[in-house]
Order: sequence, then structure tokens, then C-alpha cells
Amino acid sequence: MLIHTVFFWLRQDLTPAERATFAAELRRLTQIAYLARCYAGQPAALEKRPVVDNSYDFGLHVEFKTLADHDFYQAKCPEHARFLSTCKSLWTRVVVYDFSPLG
Repeated sequence: MLIHTVFFWLRQDLTPAERATFAAELRRLTQIAYLARCYAGQPAALEKRPVVDNSYDFGLHVEFKTLADHDFYQAKCPEHARFLSTCKSLWTRVVVYDFSPLG
């Protein structure tokens, strides 16, 4: 299994319609059938703590069953390609954390 977590900082000048487009396209990724799990959302409205970075606008958490599934997603997945072509111009920063679970 591989965990792929992505954080997006959107452009400050986006219109409400552009933000809605980004959210809708991100939501589409969560519907990809071969993924083990996939969630998208915005920072949780929790009490501020010094160890929590909630400066991002949206997050995506994807669980792949195999490394091959991840590699397909990155290089050949039509939904991921659509997301990139539609939304790449809408963000200013992206940070990705990939890891394999212990045990």
C-alpha cells in the first residue's frame, strides 16, 4: 500500500466559480474506482495548535493498493490528467507527502 497526501494553496485572485471548479474536479478524483480510498477536503475547523499547518486551501488523501496503481495514476490515469489540465493554473503551491504504512 502507498499513501499519497497532497496539499494545495490556491491563487488568491480566484473567482468563486474557479474555486468551485477546483473543488468539483478534486471531488471527481475521489470517485476513481480502483483506488483503495480517497478523500478530499479543506482544513478542519479545529482549535489552533502550533504543530498544525492549516495554511493550505484543499487537501487530497489517496490510498493506493499497489505501487503499480500509484504509477498508473501519475502517468496514465485519465481522471488525474483531467484534474491537472483543468486545475494546474489555479494553484500557487502544491506539497506532496508519499509514504508506505508500517507493518
